[in-house]
Amino acid sequence: MTSRREARRAAVFMLFQWDLTGEPLGSTYEGDVDDFARETAEAVKARAVELDRRIDETTEDWPADRLGALERGEVPPEVAIDEAVRLAKRYSSDEAGRLVNGILGRVARETARR
Repeated sequence: MTSRREARRAAVFMLFQWDLTGEPLGSTYEGDVDDFARETAEAVKARAVELDRRIDETTEDWPADRLGALERGEVPPEVAIDEAVRLAKRYSSDEAGRLVNGILGRVARETARR
């Protein structure tokens, strides 16, 4: 049994792979996928057109098709930075985590000033 955090991570990876490759959801994912992760990913996939339409309606001069797969969610900057740092450390190194934290922290500060 996986934690909800791990299941959400798996769902994000499956959606990212699906969005990039066009392959069936989960077909390129390496590892076990629990029911919660699969149901979460399937629910997002089923609403992809609607979610993209809502993004288009609420953004100015930035349609959903210009967004990357991971940018389509609404996540507080602190949470997104924390998750990005954790992933960088997990899949690269502690130094990569510090680099990601520094870059994203700067971008967040500059964006907040605008």
